[in-house]
Amino acid sequence: MSGRTLYQKLWDAHVVRDFGDGSALIYVDRHLLQETSTHQSFAALRESGRAARRAETHLAVPDHAVPTDARGGPIVDALAEAQIAALKINARDFGIAHIDLEDARQGIVHVIGPEQGLTLPGITLACGDSHTSTHGAFGALAFGIGASDCATVIATQCLVQQRARTLEIRIEGTPGPWVGAKDLALALIGRHGTGFAAGHAIEYRGAAVEAMPMAARMTLCNMSIEAGARIGMVAPDATTFAWLRGRPYAPSGAMWYRAVDYWRSLASDAGAAYDRSLTLDVTGLAPQVTWGTSPQDAIAIDARVPHPDEAEDESEAQRRRRALAYMGLTPGMALCDISVDHVFIGSCTNGRIEDLRIAAEVASGRRVASTTRAIVVPGSTAVKRQAEAEGLDRIFTDAGFEWRHAGCSMCVAMNADRLQPGERCASTSNRNFEGRQGRGGRTHLMSPAMAAAAAIAGHLADVREVAA
Repeated sequence: MSGRTLYQKLWDAHVVRDFGDGSALIYVDRHLLQETSTHQSFAALRESGRAARRAETHLAVPDHAVPTDARGGPIVDALAEAQIAALKINARDFGIAHIDLEDARQGIVHVIGPEQGLTLPGITLACGDSHTSTHGAFGALAFGIGASDCATVIATQCLVQQRARTLEIRIEGTPGPWVGAKDLALALIGRHGTGFAAGHAIEYRGAAVEAMPMAARMTLCNMSIEAGARIGMVAPDATTFAWLRGRPYAPSGAMWYRAVDYWRSLASDAGAAYDRSLTLDVTGLAPQVTWGTSPQDAIAIDARVPHPDEAEDESEAQRRRRALAYMGLTPGMALCDISVDHVFIGSCTNGRIEDLRIAAEVASGRRVASTTRAIVVPGSTAVKRQAEAEGLDRIFTDAGFEWRHAGCSMCVAMNADRLQPGERCASTSNRNFEGRQGRGGRTHLMSPAMAAAAAIAGHLADVREVAA
C-alpha cells in the first residue's frame, strides 16, 4: 500500500461518516468568527433554538469593519458599529470567547489564530472567510465556509465536505535579495492562472519552503485561494514547533511532547502519490507586481504591461482589454512608469512583524513621495506592540508613513480605509478585483518590500534599485 499525503492523513483523521461518493461528514476542531460573516449564523441558531455544541472551540474577534485610525472612541460608520456590537452580544449569548476591540489580543482572525496557538498542526479549522487557508501553514486542514456553514459548525461541530484532489507544489532554488513569499505566490498564479488549483488541496514542499519562517509560509498558504484552492498546507516541522511553543492555546508540559510526537507523523509519506505536481524554481526570480484586475496579472517589476493581442485566445484578450480600461493603463508601458496615490502595508497576507520589519528596512532613512499617502496597519495589536518595542513605528513615521491600529483596513472596503474612484494603490493585500479597495479603486498587488519602495518612489518601483 502506498503512503498517504498530509492532506489524506488529516482528512482520514476527521471523518465522522463517509458517504461513499467523495464526500464525508468532517469533524471541525476549531472555528474562528468575525463580525461581517456571522450575524446570519447566530440568527439562524436562535430561530432553530440551537446552542453551541462545544463553545470552547470557537473564538470571535472583530477585524474587517474596525477603524484603524483611532481606538477608544465612537465608531463613525453606523454599519461597522452595529456589526462589531452584534458580534460581542452573539458571542456572549452563546458562551463563545470574544476578543473585544480594545483587547490587547485583537487583530485579524488569520493573524491572531496562530498568535494565540488556536491554530495547531493536525486540526481542522474553519472560518467564514476565504483566506482561512492561511492556517494550513501549520499543517492544519483549514478552509473558509459560508454563513450557514458557520451556524452548522457552532451547533454540531461537524460539516459535510467534498474530498479534494491533491496538488504538490515544489518550490526549489534560493530566492534573490528582496524576493519573498508574496513574490513566489504571485509568480505561481501569474504563470498558471487563478483556477489552476481549483478542486485541489495544495501541499507546498521543496527546499525553498523548508527554509521559510512561519510568516512566509502563512503568506504562501494565504494566497492559495487566489490560485483556486480552498486549502493550502505545509507539513509541520521544527520551525513550526518552535513558533508554537508557549502560545496560550498550545499544549504545555507533558502534553506538548505528546503533541509534537504526533505532529511529526503528519508529514507526507515517502511513497505518497499526489494527483498533480508542479515545480517552481525561484532562482533568479524578480520581484512581482500585478498590472490588472486579477492576481493572475502578475509579472516581473522590470516587465511591461502586456498587449491584449498577445493573449492565447480571444476570451483572454477581451479580459485584458477590460482590465486595462479599468486600470487606466496602456499596453507596452513600463510598470515603473505607473504612479501611485496610496500605499497599503498590512492585511492577513502581509501584516505580521516580519513583514513590517522588511518594509521598515526599505523605508529607513528615506521619505514617502509628496504625491503619495502611505499607511502601515499591523495585523494584530500584538504585532503593533512588538513593532513599537523595536522602533519600527518611528522608522515609518519619520519616513512619512501613517502608523495605524490593527485591522483588515484597506484590504477590503468594509471600513473607513478605502480608495476613491480612479485612485491607485500599491498594496500588500491579496486581491486586486475591481472595487476591492473601494469603488473605482485601482490595486496593484506586491510584497511589503515592494510596497515600501513604491511609497518612496511615488510610483511602482523595483525595491532592488530603491534600497540599493
